[in-house]
Amino acid sequence: MGHWQNGRWLQAVQLESPNFSSRPDGEIPRLVVLHNISLPPFSYGNAAVEQLFTNCIRPEEHPFFRQLENLRVSSHFLIDRRGKVIQFVSCDNAAYHAGVSQFRGQAACNAFSIGIELEGCDFEPFEEAQYRALSGLLIALCRQYPIEAVTGHQHIAAGRKTDPGHFFDWQRLRLEGFPIDFNDVQAA
Repeated sequence: MGHWQNGRWLQAVQLESPNFSSRPDGEIPRLVVLHNISLPPFSYGNAAVEQLFTNCIRPEEHPFFRQLENLRVSSHFLIDRRGKVIQFVSCDNAAYHAGVSQFRGQAACNAFSIGIELEGCDFEPFEEAQYRALSGLLIALCRQYPIEAVTGHQHIAAGRKTDPGHFFDWQRLRLEGFPIDFNDVQAA
């Protein structure tokens, strides 16, 4: 499922985000957090997510972007609607994707997780190409790192976040053998 170099999966398109930090001493990735994103909301196929994660969002392009102009966020990976995988941050570093969060009683999930954004929203299904790409990426991650669980942003930031949403097919990942864990929260 591909090779790695300095925490970068070489099968992904590589874009550099400045929005990351070193992981705390002794922390390694052991959790994968799934998200969804569309910019502007419900719009796909443009470069807005890439611009957001690289601090190049243009507020004049859409009124919604004005509130994002000074936001400094990133995820390790983005999987677009066609199944293209883009990596922004080395998995050896902490990307800024989880925010206020906790998993199995440990707060600040950015320190020990890998974030994967799926281009989409809470209100419609994801594409088959995205599931295929996600499966390949998860296999590669599980081979490279001691991944204990795959969960959703909604499960580590309950009440604050809703992604990847009720259209995400958790059963599919479970049947493919990935370690799904809803962090003691019932699945939607």
